[in-house]
Amino acid sequence: MERYNDVDLLVWDAVFGDDETKKYCRYLIRKKAQEKCLGPASPCELYKAMGRGDISGFSVPAINIRGMAYDMSRAVIRAAKKTKSAAIIFEIARSEMGYCEQKPSEFVSAVLAAALKENYEHPVFIQGDHFQVKEKGYKTDPTKEIDGIKKLITESIDAGFYSIDLDTSTLVDLSKPTVKEQQRPNYGLAVELTNYIRSIEPNGITVMLGGEIGEIGGKNSNEEELRAYISGYNEMLGTGLVGISKIAVQTGTEHGGVLDANGKPVKDVKLDFNTLEKLSEIARKGYGLAGCVQHGASTLPSEMFDKFPKTGTAEVHLATEFQNMIFDSPAFPSELKNRIYDYLKVNCASEKKEGETEAKFFYKTRKKAWGQFKKETWSIDKNIKDKIMSE
Repeated sequence: MERYNDVDLLVWDAVFGDDETKKYCRYLIRKKAQEKCLGPASPCELYKAMGRGDISGFSVPAINIRGMAYDMSRAVIRAAKKTKSAAIIFEIARSEMGYCEQKPSEFVSAVLAAALKENYEHPVFIQGDHFQVKEKGYKTDPTKEIDGIKKLITESIDAGFYSIDLDTSTLVDLSKPTVKEQQRPNYGLAVELTNYIRSIEPNGITVMLGGEIGEIGGKNSNEEELRAYISGYNEMLGTGLVGISKIAVQTGTEHGGVLDANGKPVKDVKLDFNTLEKLSEIARKGYGLAGCVQHGASTLPSEMFDKFPKTGTAEVHLATEFQNMIFDSPAFPSELKNRIYDYLKVNCASEKKEGETEAKFFYKTRKKAWGQFKKETWSIDKNIKDKIMSE
């Protein structure tokens, strides 16, 4: 047991050990984190305070930790300590859990181990991003699709995900005559999942929930859609239960960024900050939410970032640019990168569009190599990893 006094060894075995070893090491990490009062914790009370206007002036970064989860989380925490930041969310989406091969309990272990290693002193917030109901699956077999998302929610809450973004926006039905009717399948299922979560959450924990009114990458959201979703959700939920604390809207971004022909994010992005500010204000003053959530933001020009807190944006989701900083670092082993790209050529060939450059293809698909090359990326020489993470 002396081996497990070393956090590096403990988290390695929590990820790569046999099943019994993984289970025991994940338990030890969680126990050590709770002894240090790291949690994991729920940000629900923080967001309630934002909704009341008790605190303001900042946007919470929600960072998707895809690959090299332990080292990446350590880098985030070092940056947080340097800037004296405490309101930070570590997250992973439903889709990312699949192609990154990171189940909830593994993800939580990596983040908590990083907090222990870096002597973090604040509560650790862990979030399920885009717990999305898939439109095709729902239309084919709604019971099976809903049961699947409930199973994931149960597993995630058990692991320590005390914030979950309910993405039922795929069910918005634009064929209906009114916006309220269009949004009804969206907020109706969100209410069903809210009721389910409140029935299984641990005693003393209120899992924070988020809603979404429009598919990220689609048309920009508007006030009518926002009011239709939130008012419909609140009416159907009724009194006595805590509802959503924030709402994701579309304002002109795309996941992964808007790309040029060479697979590089363009800098001339028409992000509608006026809409973001207006909808955040309505969400806060009209419904007591913390505000709106901006997805697909990490590849935006750096000069845009101070506008998020200025416009009252509650939360900003960041993923791709952190991934880019790893893959495109001069320190990243070229031999490993070549093997990853060879793997993508074969296993993601169907995703390559006609006329698409190889650079753009690799940029869009390399996220799907994290699971296949998890052990190799975790095993990169420490000095090289330190260079990559310092960036």
